[in-house]
Amino acid sequence: MGLFKKIGNALRKTREAIARKIDAMLSHGELDDDFYDDLTDVLISCDIGVRTSMEIVDSLRIRARKNKLRNGDDVRLELKKILKEEFEGADPIDFDYPAIITIIGVNGVGKTTTIGKLARYFKANKKEVTMVAGDTFRAAASNQLNEWAERTKTRIIKHAEGADAAAVVFDGITSAKAKGTDVLLVDTAGRLHTKTNLMEELKKIDKIVNREYAEAAKYNFIVLDATTGQNALNQINAFNEFVKIDGIILTKLDGTAKGGVIVAIEKEYHLPVVFVGVGEGADDLEKFDYNDFVDNLF
Repeated sequence: MGLFKKIGNALRKTREAIARKIDAMLSHGELDDDFYDDLTDVLISCDIGVRTSMEIVDSLRIRARKNKLRNGDDVRLELKKILKEEFEGADPIDFDYPAIITIIGVNGVGKTTTIGKLARYFKANKKEVTMVAGDTFRAAASNQLNEWAERTKTRIIKHAEGADAAAVVFDGITSAKAKGTDVLLVDTAGRLHTKTNLMEELKKIDKIVNREYAEAAKYNFIVLDATTGQNALNQINAFNEFVKIDGIILTKLDGTAKGGVIVAIEKEYHLPVVFVGVGEGADDLEKFDYNDFVDNLF
């Protein structure tokens, strides 16, 4: 299945939520205040966010008047142009190697599964990959990652449960340098900003990475669950206080009508969405392309 079709399938619920309502509004044929108010409500309902939705609709209103837009196709085209412009402030990530990618986020967003899928992605692109089981806090976390390592035929560095996570990362870096690994994927424990000890642990891991692997390209990716909608913004805020976030991986895009949160993230933080989860399969993690995303919204 091609990427465009995968994105289209993943966004089905979001697209249905938006497109059906826009079709109904455009059927009246009037781009009046009621139309723009209703459109704002539609965008908000898909978790594009209140402020972002209002700014998008204000831009559409101005352009519709200036360009004398009358029919639904022209309105949709202009709305897509506006949405695509929201993504232009986020520089896309082109990976340099060797790379160390640290995966962070709260519990339950799918970090460990995402690492497994990332291993599959990079190995498919002819890169040598090593996993680091840095989640020593959650029971059986390293076992879950080990299953993915076996499934993807990927080397894994792990210690016993309860070990110092930074020490595991240190060993992973040492191994990666010795083996000439292209990509080091670091799992970390799920944590909330209220878990001060775990947040400090994350800072310690970040310090180890920067000190011990100076020659590597470093990426801190936060994994967000698309079904949480606007709460994803709160998670970015919380983690940004402790480590610099370089990009976003959005999971469960196929299970929500709230896919518009991607627009809100870009508007608020100008952080690139690097990958999106578009299904349950091991290959269902795709590089994010904002043109495909917007074209599949409605």
